[in-house]
Amino acid sequence: MAADVSAPNGRKDDLHGTTAVQPVIEMREVSKRYGRVVALAGINFPIYPSEIVGLVGDNGAGKSTLVKIISGAIRPTDGEVLIDGKVAALSSPLESRRYGIETVYQDLALALHLSSAANMFLGRELRRRGLLGWLGWRDEPLMTRRAREELSALRIEIGSVETACESLSGGQRQAVAVARAVAWAKRVILMDEPTAALGVEEQTQVTQLVRQIRDRGISVLLVSHNLLQVHSLCERIVVLRHGKVVADLNRDEVTVEDIIMRITGATSTRAT
Repeated sequence: MAADVSAPNGRKDDLHGTTAVQPVIEMREVSKRYGRVVALAGINFPIYPSEIVGLVGDNGAGKSTLVKIISGAIRPTDGEVLIDGKVAALSSPLESRRYGIETVYQDLALALHLSSAANMFLGRELRRRGLLGWLGWRDEPLMTRRAREELSALRIEIGSVETACESLSGGQRQAVAVARAVAWAKRVILMDEPTAALGVEEQTQVTQLVRQIRDRGISVLLVSHNLLQVHSLCERIVVLRHGKVVADLNRDEVTVEDIIMRITGATSTRAT
């Protein structure tokens, strides 16, 4: 089945005569094989500035593999990843972070015995100036202040940033993980099933956070099985099936039922 690629947000512009917008990240003919198993096959997938993109598909469609490639956790077998139009070697998560790409995983990757402030700077602790910093002393007051400022800017209320994360609710923990990503991201935040274990009210809070991220000029790639949330939140919706992009849709031109049919392959593609 050929990919159903629309012209979301006027960005694929040759039909309208407008100026092209360069993707912040673009995958070109990216494939990933594990022996005879093909996880991704010839993926062409751009993420544009300041947009929320939904990535959907059934289990085994290749969503997690795609996210791991962008996050630097694994390397593609073939193809290349471009950042701001230039080929980038995302050889590790650290390298991906250097390009301003942050990931919020479903399990949040928080150290629950540590405070919110400590988690926001985990692995990137700020050191004191002078000799004490050279000796490895951390600047706890500065990290606490910056964590408080970041959470306040995102209108996240969790009480004290010095409280251990294990005492927070699921939604508050998710908010801390998102705030950490926002604090360090420059280009894109990858969110893998961010609301899977949350209640309705907490899902709404995370949805508001995603919109705030976009308003800051950071793009968001949202991986989710919650198609109602994806349809309401994302401007573009990319559908993977059997490791291939089968649809790149403008949210305003499709329904949730249309998305389901493309995920399952229950209908031939049609113009959107």
